[in-house]
Formats: sequence, C-alpha cells, structure tokens
Amino acid sequence: MTREGRSVRLLYVINEVDYFLAHWVERAVAASESGFDVHVAAPSAERWTEIEAAGLTFHPISLVRNRLNPVAEANTIRTLVLLYRRLRPEIVHHVTIKPVIYGGLAARRANIPGVVSTVPGLGSLFASQGLRTGALRLIARIGYRMAFRDPATRVLFENGDDLQDFVAWRLIDGSQGAVIKGAGIDTDRFHPRPEPEGPIRVVMAARLLWEKGVAEFVEAARLAHEAQLPVQWVLAGDTDLGSPSAVPVAQLQAWHDDGVIDWVGRQSDMPAVLGNAHIVCHPSRYREGVPRILIEAAACGRPCVTTDAPGCRDIVRDGENGFLVPLRDSRAVTQAVAKLAQDPELRRRMGQRGREIAVSEFAKEIVIDALLTTYGRLSR
Repeated sequence: MTREGRSVRLLYVINEVDYFLAHWVERAVAASESGFDVHVAAPSAERWTEIEAAGLTFHPISLVRNRLNPVAEANTIRTLVLLYRRLRPEIVHHVTIKPVIYGGLAARRANIPGVVSTVPGLGSLFASQGLRTGALRLIARIGYRMAFRDPATRVLFENGDDLQDFVAWRLIDGSQGAVIKGAGIDTDRFHPRPEPEGPIRVVMAARLLWEKGVAEFVEAARLAHEAQLPVQWVLAGDTDLGSPSAVPVAQLQAWHDDGVIDWVGRQSDMPAVLGNAHIVCHPSRYREGVPRILIEAAACGRPCVTTDAPGCRDIVRDGENGFLVPLRDSRAVTQAVAKLAQDPELRRRMGQRGREIAVSEFAKEIVIDALLTTYGRLSR
C-alpha cells in the first residue's frame, strides 16, 4: 500500500509482546506483504526479537498492563505522542484497553490521520462486581469516550454484543464500529482428526485466571468423579502472574495432586492437544472477544461446552456444535459433558458442524481480508 510514492506506514500499539505474537503477528505480516510499512510498539519483553524476525520494526514503550499510577500513565501518553510525531504513521492501530485509551488521546495530539482501535473483549473489568471494579469501569468508560471522540476513528470488536454495548453506553457512534470475528485461525493447521483411543478426555486450555472459569471446571470434574462418570478432566495452561485474578500455582498443583484434574501446564502444540481431546470445555465468565480456543476446537471438529456469554456464543451455537450453559454453573457443565461423553454420534455430528462454522466464518483469510479493507479505506 503506497501513498505519494512511498509505503503507507502502519503502527500497531499493544500491551504485550506475547499477546501480539499469539494473536496479531499473522495479521501484521499480511499487512506488510500487502505493501504497508509495518511497525509494532509494546513494552519490551524477551521475545521482541521474534517481531523483527517476522520482518516488522519493533519500538519499546513504557506501559504497565495491570496497574494504575497517575505518573506512569501520563508518561505512557507522553511516550506515545513522541513516538507518533517521530514515526509519522498514516495509520495507528491500538489493541487492548490501555493502548486504545492512551493511544487514542496521543493520536489526537499528534494529528494522526488514520486511527483504528480494537477492543478484543471487555475483560474482567466489565464482568466482575465490587466498588473498586465499578469505579475502574467508570474511569474506563470515560477514557474510551475521550479516545473515540474523533468520529473518523474506526473501532473494531470481535463480537456483536460488545459493539451494541458501546453504542448503548454512548462511547461510540454506530457508524464508527464494526465486527471482525476473532483473530482468525489457520484451518489447514487446525483440522479434524479421528478421536483418540481410550477414556473420554475433556480439555480446558486457557490463561489460568479465575474469570476464565477454572474453579467451575474443577468443580465440574469433582461432580463427575462423584457421579462415577468415566471422563478425564485435563487443564492446560499457565497462570498469568501479571494479573490480579491469576489462579495460584500452589492451588493448581493441589488439584492435580488430589487427582481432581490433570494439570499439564502450557502447551505449544495446540492441534495435538485438541487431537487428543474428545470434548473442549471453556466455562468462562470473562468478557472475551471470541475465545480462540473455541475457534480452534471447532476447526478441529471437537464439540464444545461453554457459557452463554458474549463471544462464547458467537462460535458455539447451542445444540449445533456444542452446548451453552449458564455462567458459574458447574453442575450444568458436568451434565453437558456427560451428554457428549455418552454419545459418540452426537460428538461426531457436532464436531462436523463446528468445522463448517470455523471455516466459513473464522478462517484467517476472512479476518485478514476484512482488516486490510479497513486499512485501505483509511489510507486513500
């Protein structure tokens, strides 16, 4: 993509290098291959060299993900203003709450012509209760409203519920928002495999935060054991030490040692993990965009049990490719898993439908094309 004889400069601003590599690097590389001069700004981390190895230019910034300090927050905005004025990108794409709010304010000061902001789910801030959380939620709404004040700012969501909420809360005008479903996955890499031999295995794979439904998963496993349901309950993932809602490692180890669940830690080969599963469970009460694990499971032809919550119900259609259960209802999780565990033909039929949904709505080609179309409109 060129303008006046040079490549249009596109800058991504994001809160974590690991998050960018897990969810955004394919889209950024696609933008680079289509002719954009792509840069990435994030707090420096061990894996930042992988961003440059992908052919992108990395810029370290000062940003603390899970703490609020007035001096530090003001310094982040100042850092972004200076970076924008130095790089002079035609388009800045902000991803996650602090980059969206602080980057939006900085972009106005630096007169950036094209601004895209992605809200990949509303997170625990919009799912949890309590006075402190309520106060932070109010601050966030004010920040979003200020960041989106320019009607030319494009605001992207992963599910329609979040878009509708932002319009209802008067944080954006309806014409500013659009939905691009999920991060997009490689449906060749994530493909159906025959079910494994042996006992039925139900897998939960996620960042191990309480809001992701870890306690509900463990309690569902306890109920299954009490009912003598012959199912293995596997928990894959690491705790997120940077989050206040991280499940303690000692607690995870205690559950594992007690034999309630099999905690296998973080897994890098997710197609293999899903290939060894019969059922995927994600009892989240977190305001997610569209949970990537559910898209991957659907693409691999595995039926899913998840909550009837924004994002989750965008990929899992109740009775079609899995079951939706109420939030915080472990007994309903156990019952849905039991129904699938006892009916191989139901698993096969739901798995086939899930594959159809993943390929037709969530393939990376669809997501990348929609994103590049957004950039193209801003760079004219």
